[in-house]
Amino acid sequence: MEEEGLTTQQWAVLGALAREKFETGMSIGDLARYLMVSRQNLSGLISRMERDGHVAVASSGQDRRSRVVTMTESGRHVWHELALPKIHGYYEEVLADFSVNDVTHTLHYLLKILENMKRLDTEHHAVEEAAEEPAPE
Repeated sequence: MEEEGLTTQQWAVLGALAREKFETGMSIGDLARYLMVSRQNLSGLISRMERDGHVAVASSGQDRRSRVVTMTESGRHVWHELALPKIHGYYEEVLADFSVNDVTHTLHYLLKILENMKRLDTEHHAVEEAAEEPAPE
């Protein structure tokens, strides 16, 4: 993706926004949760992508404090015409020696790892929140 001027994080943002469900955009918070990054890390990344014309940021219609990120025409071109063919080609090469059964098992185990990571993250946040609560009087 570097040839197209995109970092891995930038194409992940475009990929998230390219999903049909989010044609009208995603809030910064939802995008951060989807990509599993902090809002602070995402903020700088979105600013650079906005400067490069790949995304647009606007206030939400429902909540003026909330900002919504949408993919621009330039972003759609980069994603659909430049990035996706390379991504598909890369994964075809990477998975060339894998049977359908191999891919199915691999996906199953990766999803289990992701579930465990989410569970641990949720538990960690619950412990942090409990530690921040004031002691009862």
